[in-house]
Amino acid sequence: MKNIKIGIFFSLLLALNVFSSCGQKDESKLLLNEILVNNQTNFQDDYGVHSPWIEIFNKSYGTTDLAGCYLRHSCQPGDTATYFIPKGDVLTKIKPRQHALFWADGKPNRGTFHTNFSLDSEKENWIGLYDSGKKLLDAIVIPSGLLAADYSYARVDDASEKWEVKNESAEKYVTPSTNNKTLDKNEKMENFEIHDSIGIGMSITAMLVVFTGLILLYIAFKFVGKVSVTLSRRRAMAAKGITDKEEAKEKKLGQAPGEVYAAIVMALHEMQNDVHDVEETVLTITRVKRSYSPWSSKIYTLRETPQKK
Repeated sequence: MKNIKIGIFFSLLLALNVFSSCGQKDESKLLLNEILVNNQTNFQDDYGVHSPWIEIFNKSYGTTDLAGCYLRHSCQPGDTATYFIPKGDVLTKIKPRQHALFWADGKPNRGTFHTNFSLDSEKENWIGLYDSGKKLLDAIVIPSGLLAADYSYARVDDASEKWEVKNESAEKYVTPSTNNKTLDKNEKMENFEIHDSIGIGMSITAMLVVFTGLILLYIAFKFVGKVSVTLSRRRAMAAKGITDKEEAKEKKLGQAPGEVYAAIVMALHEMQNDVHDVEETVLTITRVKRSYSPWSSKIYTLRETPQKK
């Protein structure tokens, strides 16, 4: 009875984990990342229409499914529109550190990523992301008049806490379905180059790593060798009924003679250098002829009929 109760308990936990695809455990994974309210000449949807869009970012290092989650929008207090993200679409699964773009065009019949509400550039836009249990995962308020046409409100970097207005400038440009900040340089490499321009530090570090690895390998092989010799000696002592370790050491029990090691080394050398014998694979078949002997010749038998003259 106790085992049955435990099985029912774990089954319920598994069911909650499966059916809540965007549950409480995903609270820190899905975030609102970038929003464009007034789309005039920016990114187009799959119908070729310029519509407002909402970008969601999966900041975890595992795939997360948006199916069953909710997107909510409010232009005024108490005026809330809710969009349920449908299940059954494989595209709702966001890969690690990737984005999903939803079009806020008020036309949900156009597909999974088209919401049933739209954004208004002349009013305040409140947008919230909820899990399947209607628990708030993330929310953002875009004040009215903050964004001009084709300007977006986005996090400075993916999943960062600070937000900023992105325009068409070279430093702050709109980035739908991609990283909010593109890294075109490696600060660590540049700092390393500044502090070690000649490369002496890198050379010393590399040599230390190599020699440390060699020392560790030497210690490991030596330890393994001693353990294997000890085990071989114990098996040999048990086989011959010897209990005195000194006697076993004098008789060199468990130790192979030098000829065995020499044969193994020679075999390995021949295998690596291809110096072993190579047999000829061509077969030659020749006809075997009997040797002639006058003693066995039929022409000299006594039964030969005499010739008449």
